[in-house]
Amino acid sequence: MIRSVLTLALLGALSPSHAAPDLSTIAERSQFTHTGRYDEVIKLCAQFQRAYPKAAKCIDFGTTPEGRPMKALVVTRTGAMTAQAAAKRSLPVTLIQGGIHAGEIDGKDAGFLALREVLENKAAPGALDKQVVLFIPVFNIDGHERFKKWNRPNQRGPVETGWRATAQNFNLNRDYAKADSPEMQAMLALVNAWDPLTYIDLHVTNGAKFEHDVSIQVEPVHSADQALRASGRELRDNVLADLTRQGSMPHAFYMSFADTDNPASGFIDNVSDPRFSTGYIPLRNRLAMLVETHAWKDYPTRVRITRNTVVSVLSQVAEHGAKWQQAVAQADARAAKLGAATVPLSYKATDKARMIDFRGYAYSRTPSDVSGQLMTRYDETRPQIWTVPLRDEMVPDLQVKLPAAGYVVPAAYAAMVGTKLRQHGITFRVLEQGRDKADVETFRAQKVTLSPTSLESHQRVSVQGEWSAEPRPIPKGSLFVPIGQPKARLVAALLEPKAPDSMLAWGRFNTAFERKEYLEDYVAEDEARDMMARDPALAERFRQRLATDPAFAKDGAARLEFFARLHSSWDERLNLYPVMRTDVAL
Repeated sequence: MIRSVLTLALLGALSPSHAAPDLSTIAERSQFTHTGRYDEVIKLCAQFQRAYPKAAKCIDFGTTPEGRPMKALVVTRTGAMTAQAAAKRSLPVTLIQGGIHAGEIDGKDAGFLALREVLENKAAPGALDKQVVLFIPVFNIDGHERFKKWNRPNQRGPVETGWRATAQNFNLNRDYAKADSPEMQAMLALVNAWDPLTYIDLHVTNGAKFEHDVSIQVEPVHSADQALRASGRELRDNVLADLTRQGSMPHAFYMSFADTDNPASGFIDNVSDPRFSTGYIPLRNRLAMLVETHAWKDYPTRVRITRNTVVSVLSQVAEHGAKWQQAVAQADARAAKLGAATVPLSYKATDKARMIDFRGYAYSRTPSDVSGQLMTRYDETRPQIWTVPLRDEMVPDLQVKLPAAGYVVPAAYAAMVGTKLRQHGITFRVLEQGRDKADVETFRAQKVTLSPTSLESHQRVSVQGEWSAEPRPIPKGSLFVPIGQPKARLVAALLEPKAPDSMLAWGRFNTAFERKEYLEDYVAEDEARDMMARDPALAERFRQRLATDPAFAKDGAARLEFFARLHSSWDERLNLYPVMRTDVAL
C-alpha cells in the first residue's frame, strides 16, 4: 500500500501538469521561419513567471485601443520585483522594447531567447544579480495582430508579420514627445514608475543591400548633457566591440544613404528629435539605444544578432550600471540648474565628411522602364568595398536661452498642458492666486506656417518670432512650470515654441493663430476715415505707405487691414503664443 502511494506520488510529480514550462518560441521551433501571434506573448510571459517565480514576474501596464493587455516581463535575481523596490535599492533598470514597429519583430523572439539563456546562466552569468530587466516583447500590439504575409516585402522573414502602425494608425516611434496614443501614454507611465537607466529600442532597418548587419546608435553621445555623453559612448562602444567579436559587422550610425538609393552618396549621421526614443530618453538624462538589424539579412541571422545585442547590454549594465547610475544622478542635478542657460533643442551634421570603407556589393544604376527613375540593382554574389563619405560631426542647430525661473501656462490652457506634463512626469504647480500684471516674456509669432497635410493626426505649425518682455495678467489656476528640475531639457523641448517637437509644433495651440473677429469691409471703410480724421499723423503714414509700397497700394484687403490692426476691436491675442516665460518663480 505504501509502495502504491509512493508510485502515484512520483507519477504525479512527473505528469504534464507539473512539467517545467516550455519557454521556447514558435520562431525557434520553426527554425526561425515563423513568428508567433500575441497570444504566444501572453502565454510565455506567464510561463516565465511560473518557471522562475523568484526571478520573473509578468505584469500588465496598459490596454490597447482594441482591448489587448500590454505585457511586460520583469526579470531579476535581486528580489526587487516592483518599481519601488528597485528604486529603494538604487538598482539600475534596463528596459528592452520590441515591436514598436510590429513588422520589425526580431526583438520579441530575440528577447525571450536571451532572457531564457540569462536565467539559465548560459549567457551573461550574474547579470541579473545587479539589475532589473523590463522586457516589453511587443509595444505595438494591435499592429502586431494585423498579421499577414508581405507586410514588409523589403525584409527577409519571417513568413508573416504584423504592421508598422497601431490600430489608430499612429507610428509609435513618432509619439514619444506628443504622446497621443494610449500605448505611448501607458509606456510613459511605465517609464515614470521604473525610471530605466537604459532604454533599448529594437528595430529592423529598411534600405539598401550590403554586408553590414546591424547599427547601434546611442544617445547621449552627440546630444543632451555633455558629461553624460561619456557613459553613452562607453555603452555604445562596448556593445559594438562585443558584436564585432561575435562575427557581426556593426556601425554606429543609421545606414541609410544621404541620397536615397545612391550608394555613392554615403551616409549622414544624425541626432533624432524627441518624437523618437533616442531623442526623447536623453532629455530625461538617461541612456537610449537604437538597434537596427539589416532587413536583407534572413530572420535567423537577425534574431541571433539582436539576441547578442540584448545579452551584451545586460552584461554592460551589470558591469558599469552602478557608475552610470551616479552619472545620471549628477546629470539630473546639473539639469536642475539650467535656468538662464543656453541649451540646444536640435542638432545637425556639419558638411565635414570623412571617407570610410563600407562593405557593400557590386551594383549598377540604370534607368527603369517601370518608374522612369534611375534605379540601383545589387549583385549579392559579388561583395565590394565602397569608399564613401560619412558626415558624423554633430553640432547644435536650434539653441535657446532658457528662462531663469520657468514657464507660465494661462488657466485657459492649464488642463490640456497639465495633462501632457503629467504624462511626462514633469513637475509643475497650479497657482492659487492670480496677478493683474506680471513681468513676463511673451512670444508673438511674426509668421505662422501650417503644414499642408496632416502628420500623425496633427496639422503641424512652425513660427517665426522672438521672446520679448511684456507685462501680462496671470489668472488664478494658471500653471507654473519651473525650469529648475531634472527634466529641464524636456520642459524646454515641449514648451519652447520653435522646438521641433514642441506642443506648439504639433498643433496643440493652433487656435492661437486663427483670426476670429473682424470688421466688415463697409464698416472698415468708415472706421478708417474716422481714424484718419482724428489722427492726421496716421493719415500721413497711410499716404506714405501707398506711395512707397506698390503691392500694398494694389491690395484692397491689405489697405483695410492697415486700419483694422490699429482699431480697438483688433484681437491683441492673435498670434500670441499662450505660454509665457518668467525669470521670477511664481
